[in-house]
Amino acid sequence: MKDFAVRLTDRPGELARVATMLARYGVNLKSVAALAIDGQATVHILPDDAEPARAALEKNSIPFEESEVVTVLLENRAGELASLSGKLSEAGVNLRAIYVTGLVDNLVELAVVSDNVERARAALE
Repeated sequence: MKDFAVRLTDRPGELARVATMLARYGVNLKSVAALAIDGQATVHILPDDAEPARAALEKNSIPFEESEVVTVLLENRAGELASLSGKLSEAGVNLRAIYVTGLVDNLVELAVVSDNVERARAALE
């Protein structure tokens, strides 16, 4: 699974522009997360299929960073994120993004984007 981080300016319509372009290429999103700080915004998209997302961004000259995602299921209870982030820290893994991709019963699925996918995967097994 791939995460696409797209940097945008923090102004009205930027997300709509990217979302419309992705829709034109038939890109279905499993999850999305965005944050704006000090005039810069970053949107992370997790498409069902990476190929059309990559093609859409490239053909429209939209800069992006593509990363492999480690998904993990956690119980929906206090302390789970602390445990997960502690394991990553002990493995020397730096987080680039983490966001919810699904909820089922008492489980939360997270997408973890890190600086070292192999170490992250090993730490979270």
